[in-house]
Amino acid sequence: MGDGFRNKPKKLRGAFVEYGLSLPPLIVPFQFNPEQLTRSRSLSFSGEDVESDDAPVPGETEDSQRMRTMRRRQSLRETHQNYDDLLDVRDAQQVSVQEESINFELRLDAADELNDGEIIAGYAGVAPRLATLELMVTPKEDSVLGAALESVVGGLLSGSGFSFSQREKPPMILFIWGPTRVMPVNINSMSITETEFNTLLSPVRATVSVNMAVIEGPNPLYKYSTAAKEVMSLLNLANIADIADVVVPG
Repeated sequence: MGDGFRNKPKKLRGAFVEYGLSLPPLIVPFQFNPEQLTRSRSLSFSGEDVESDDAPVPGETEDSQRMRTMRRRQSLRETHQNYDDLLDVRDAQQVSVQEESINFELRLDAADELNDGEIIAGYAGVAPRLATLELMVTPKEDSVLGAALESVVGGLLSGSGFSFSQREKPPMILFIWGPTRVMPVNINSMSITETEFNTLLSPVRATVSVNMAVIEGPNPLYKYSTAAKEVMSLLNLANIADIADVVVPG
Protein backbone atom coordinates (compact mmCIF):
# COMPACT_ATOMS: atom_id res chain seq x y z
CA MET A 1 0.00 0.00 0.00
CA GLY A 2 3.04 2.22 -0.41
CA ASP A 3 1.47 4.29 -3.19
CA GLY A 4 -1.87 4.65 -1.37
CA PHE A 5 -3.90 2.64 -3.87
CA ARG A 6 -5.03 -0.73 -2.46
CA ASN A 7 -6.89 -1.73 -5.63
CA LYS A 8 -4.10 -0.89 -8.05
CA PRO A 9 -3.91 -3.81 -10.53
CA LYS A 10 -0.70 -5.78 -10.73
CA LYS A 11 1.03 -5.24 -14.05
CA LEU A 12 2.16 -8.40 -15.79
CA ARG A 13 5.76 -8.76 -16.85
CA GLY A 14 6.95 -10.01 -20.16
CA ALA A 15 9.52 -12.79 -20.19
CA PHE A 16 11.79 -15.07 -22.18
CA VAL A 17 11.54 -18.74 -21.18
CA GLU A 18 13.35 -21.70 -22.69
CA TYR A 19 11.09 -24.46 -24.01
CA GLY A 20 12.36 -27.77 -22.66
CA LEU A 21 14.70 -28.82 -19.87
CA SER A 22 18.36 -27.82 -19.88
CA LEU A 23 21.16 -26.78 -17.55
CA PRO A 24 21.25 -24.02 -16.56
CA PRO A 25 17.51 -23.36 -17.02
CA LEU A 26 16.99 -20.19 -19.04
CA ILE A 27 14.28 -17.89 -17.66
CA VAL A 28 14.36 -14.08 -17.79
CA PRO A 29 11.33 -12.13 -16.52
CA PHE A 30 11.67 -8.59 -17.82
CA GLN A 31 12.79 -6.24 -15.09
CA PHE A 32 11.11 -3.40 -16.95
CA ASN A 33 8.67 -4.08 -19.75
CA PRO A 34 9.78 -2.54 -23.05
CA GLU A 35 8.18 0.82 -23.72
CA GLN A 36 7.32 -0.27 -27.24
CA LEU A 37 7.26 -3.31 -29.51
CA THR A 38 7.78 -2.98 -33.25
CA ARG A 39 6.01 -5.81 -35.08
CA SER A 40 6.23 -6.26 -38.83
CA ARG A 41 5.33 -8.79 -41.48
CA SER A 42 6.33 -8.54 -45.14
CA LEU A 43 4.52 -9.97 -48.14
CA SER A 44 5.74 -10.24 -51.71
CA PHE A 45 3.35 -10.52 -54.66
CA SER A 46 3.99 -11.75 -58.19
CA GLY A 47 1.97 -12.52 -61.30
CA GLU A 48 0.55 -15.89 -62.25
CA ASP A 49 2.21 -18.51 -64.43
CA VAL A 50 0.77 -18.74 -67.95
CA GLU A 51 1.48 -20.65 -71.13
CA SER A 52 4.14 -18.91 -73.17
CA ASP A 53 3.21 -17.88 -76.70
CA ASP A 54 6.73 -16.98 -77.83
CA ALA A 55 7.49 -17.79 -81.45
CA PRO A 56 9.88 -20.71 -82.13
CA VAL A 57 13.55 -19.82 -82.48
CA PRO A 58 15.20 -21.07 -85.71
CA GLY A 59 17.54 -23.98 -85.01
CA GLU A 60 16.23 -24.50 -81.50
CA THR A 61 16.04 -28.09 -80.34
CA GLU A 62 12.69 -29.60 -79.53
CA ASP A 63 13.55 -30.03 -75.83
CA SER A 64 14.68 -26.43 -75.35
CA GLN A 65 11.62 -25.16 -77.21
CA ARG A 66 9.38 -27.23 -74.95
CA MET A 67 11.06 -25.84 -71.82
CA ARG A 68 10.86 -22.28 -73.11
CA THR A 69 7.24 -22.42 -74.15
CA MET A 70 6.02 -24.44 -71.18
CA ARG A 71 5.33 -21.66 -68.67
CA ARG A 72 6.24 -18.07 -68.01
CA ARG A 73 5.41 -15.79 -65.12
CA GLN A 74 3.52 -12.64 -65.93
CA SER A 75 4.33 -9.37 -64.27
CA LEU A 76 1.98 -8.48 -61.44
CA ARG A 77 0.45 -5.71 -63.54
CA GLU A 78 -0.18 -8.11 -66.42
CA THR A 79 -2.01 -10.48 -64.09
CA HIS A 80 -4.17 -7.65 -62.74
CA GLN A 81 -5.16 -6.70 -66.29
CA ASN A 82 -6.62 -10.16 -66.89
CA TYR A 83 -9.47 -9.95 -64.35
CA ASP A 84 -12.24 -7.51 -63.57
CA ASP A 85 -13.37 -9.36 -60.43
CA LEU A 86 -11.19 -8.62 -57.40
CA LEU A 87 -11.77 -12.09 -55.96
CA ASP A 88 -10.34 -13.54 -59.16
CA VAL A 89 -7.37 -11.18 -58.82
CA ARG A 90 -6.81 -12.44 -55.30
CA ASP A 91 -6.76 -16.04 -56.46
CA ALA A 92 -4.57 -15.42 -59.51
CA GLN A 93 -1.71 -13.46 -58.01
CA GLN A 94 1.01 -15.35 -56.18
CA VAL A 95 1.91 -14.28 -52.64
CA SER A 96 4.72 -15.19 -50.27
CA VAL A 97 4.06 -14.34 -46.60
CA GLN A 98 7.04 -13.94 -44.28
CA GLU A 99 6.95 -14.73 -40.58
CA GLU A 100 6.18 -11.91 -38.16
CA SER A 101 9.24 -10.02 -36.93
CA ILE A 102 9.37 -8.36 -33.48
CA ASN A 103 11.88 -5.76 -32.27
CA PHE A 104 12.22 -4.13 -28.87
CA GLU A 105 14.71 -2.91 -26.26
CA LEU A 106 15.08 -4.26 -22.75
CA ARG A 107 16.45 -2.08 -19.98
CA LEU A 108 18.31 -3.62 -17.04
CA ASP A 109 19.23 -1.67 -13.90
CA ALA A 110 20.62 -2.91 -10.58
CA ALA A 111 20.11 0.41 -8.74
CA ASP A 112 17.19 -0.75 -6.57
CA GLU A 113 18.94 -3.98 -5.57
CA LEU A 114 22.13 -2.05 -4.75
CA ASN A 115 20.16 0.38 -2.58
CA ASP A 116 18.62 -2.60 -0.77
CA GLY A 117 22.08 -4.07 -0.14
CA GLU A 118 21.50 -7.30 -2.10
CA ILE A 119 24.69 -9.34 -2.19
CA ILE A 120 24.38 -10.74 -5.72
CA ALA A 121 23.64 -7.31 -7.21
CA GLY A 122 26.55 -5.81 -5.27
CA TYR A 123 28.92 -8.37 -6.74
CA ALA A 124 27.54 -9.01 -10.23
CA GLY A 125 25.14 -6.15 -11.01
CA VAL A 126 22.92 -7.14 -13.95
CA ALA A 127 25.45 -9.68 -15.28
CA PRO A 128 23.34 -12.75 -14.25
CA ARG A 129 20.41 -11.57 -16.37
CA LEU A 130 22.69 -10.66 -19.26
CA ALA A 131 24.39 -14.06 -19.08
CA THR A 132 21.04 -15.83 -19.30
CA LEU A 133 20.01 -13.76 -22.32
CA GLU A 134 23.33 -14.53 -24.02
CA LEU A 135 22.88 -18.27 -23.45
CA MET A 136 19.56 -18.04 -25.27
CA VAL A 137 21.49 -17.46 -28.50
CA THR A 138 24.31 -19.93 -27.78
CA PRO A 139 24.32 -23.55 -29.03
CA LYS A 140 23.45 -25.92 -26.21
CA GLU A 141 26.44 -28.14 -26.97
CA ASP A 142 28.65 -25.32 -25.62
CA SER A 143 27.14 -25.73 -22.13
CA VAL A 144 29.89 -26.51 -19.62
CA LEU A 145 27.49 -27.24 -16.74
CA GLY A 146 25.31 -29.48 -18.91
CA ALA A 147 28.32 -31.48 -20.07
CA ALA A 148 29.54 -31.84 -16.47
CA LEU A 149 26.16 -33.14 -15.31
CA GLU A 150 26.00 -35.66 -18.14
CA SER A 151 29.46 -36.93 -17.25
CA VAL A 152 28.20 -37.62 -13.71
CA VAL A 153 24.89 -39.28 -14.64
CA GLY A 154 25.92 -40.52 -18.07
CA GLY A 155 25.05 -44.12 -17.28
CA LEU A 156 21.48 -43.19 -16.38
CA LEU A 157 21.02 -41.21 -19.60
CA SER A 158 22.65 -43.78 -21.84
CA GLY A 159 20.32 -44.91 -24.61
CA SER A 160 17.50 -42.63 -23.49
CA GLY A 161 18.03 -40.00 -26.15
CA PHE A 162 17.88 -37.31 -23.45
CA SER A 163 20.64 -34.74 -23.12
CA PHE A 164 21.11 -31.60 -21.05
CA SER A 165 23.56 -30.01 -23.43
CA GLN A 166 24.36 -31.93 -26.58
CA ARG A 167 22.46 -29.83 -29.06
CA GLU A 168 24.26 -28.16 -31.92
CA LYS A 169 21.64 -25.42 -32.15
CA PRO A 170 20.56 -22.65 -29.74
CA PRO A 171 17.66 -23.34 -27.37
CA MET A 172 14.01 -22.91 -28.32
CA ILE A 173 12.75 -19.70 -26.71
CA LEU A 174 9.22 -18.63 -25.80
CA PHE A 175 8.35 -14.93 -25.82
CA ILE A 176 5.62 -14.32 -23.24
CA TRP A 177 3.78 -11.01 -23.49
CA GLY A 178 0.60 -11.18 -21.47
CA PRO A 179 -2.03 -13.93 -21.41
CA THR A 180 -2.85 -13.76 -25.12
CA ARG A 181 0.66 -13.90 -26.59
CA VAL A 182 2.84 -16.90 -25.79
CA MET A 183 4.90 -17.35 -28.92
CA PRO A 184 7.86 -19.55 -29.86
CA VAL A 185 10.52 -17.38 -31.49
CA ASN A 186 13.86 -17.48 -33.21
CA ILE A 187 16.11 -14.74 -31.85
CA ASN A 188 17.76 -13.34 -34.98
CA SER A 189 19.99 -10.83 -33.24
CA MET A 190 20.77 -9.52 -29.77
CA SER A 191 22.81 -6.38 -29.15
CA ILE A 192 23.93 -5.61 -25.58
CA THR A 193 25.10 -2.16 -24.45
CA GLU A 194 26.59 -1.99 -20.94
CA THR A 195 26.62 1.58 -19.65
CA GLU A 196 27.80 1.60 -16.01
CA PHE A 197 30.00 -0.69 -13.94
CA ASN A 198 30.81 -1.37 -10.29
CA THR A 199 34.31 -1.62 -8.79
CA LEU A 200 34.59 -5.23 -10.04
CA LEU A 201 33.66 -4.06 -13.56
CA SER A 202 30.36 -5.91 -13.46
CA PRO A 203 27.69 -4.00 -15.39
CA VAL A 204 25.05 -2.33 -13.25
CA ARG A 205 23.07 -0.89 -16.17
CA ALA A 206 22.50 -2.22 -19.66
CA THR A 207 20.16 -2.12 -22.63
CA VAL A 208 19.49 -5.14 -24.86
CA SER A 209 18.16 -4.73 -28.40
CA VAL A 210 16.38 -7.85 -29.63
CA ASN A 211 15.19 -8.84 -33.08
CA MET A 212 13.23 -12.09 -33.37
CA ALA A 213 10.91 -13.95 -35.71
CA VAL A 214 7.78 -15.79 -34.59
CA ILE A 215 7.83 -19.53 -35.33
CA GLU A 216 4.54 -20.08 -37.12
CA GLY A 217 2.86 -23.37 -37.92
CA PRO A 218 0.79 -26.09 -36.23
CA ASN A 219 2.68 -25.97 -32.93
CA PRO A 220 0.19 -25.53 -30.04
CA LEU A 221 1.62 -22.29 -28.66
CA TYR A 222 1.40 -20.46 -31.98
CA LYS A 223 -2.10 -21.83 -32.55
CA TYR A 224 -3.09 -20.58 -29.07
CA SER A 225 -1.76 -17.09 -29.78
CA THR A 226 -3.48 -17.06 -33.18
CA ALA A 227 -6.79 -18.10 -31.63
CA ALA A 228 -6.45 -15.32 -29.07
CA LYS A 229 -5.83 -12.83 -31.89
CA GLU A 230 -9.00 -14.02 -33.66
CA VAL A 231 -10.97 -13.52 -30.45
CA MET A 232 -9.60 -9.97 -30.23
CA SER A 233 -10.74 -9.40 -33.81
CA LEU A 234 -14.26 -10.51 -32.85
CA LEU A 235 -14.22 -7.94 -30.05
CA ASN A 236 -13.66 -5.31 -32.72
CA LEU A 237 -17.23 -6.00 -33.89
CA ALA A 238 -18.33 -3.87 -30.96
CA ASN A 239 -17.35 -0.94 -33.20
CA ILE A 240 -19.57 -2.13 -36.05
CA ALA A 241 -21.83 0.90 -35.63
CA ASP A 242 -18.98 3.05 -36.96
CA ILE A 243 -19.56 1.51 -40.41
CA ALA A 244 -22.16 4.20 -40.95
CA ASP A 245 -19.32 6.72 -41.13
CA VAL A 246 -17.55 4.82 -43.91
CA VAL A 247 -18.39 5.52 -47.53
CA VAL A 248 -17.90 2.49 -49.80
CA PRO A 249 -18.55 3.05 -53.52
CA GLY A 250 -20.95 0.63 -55.15
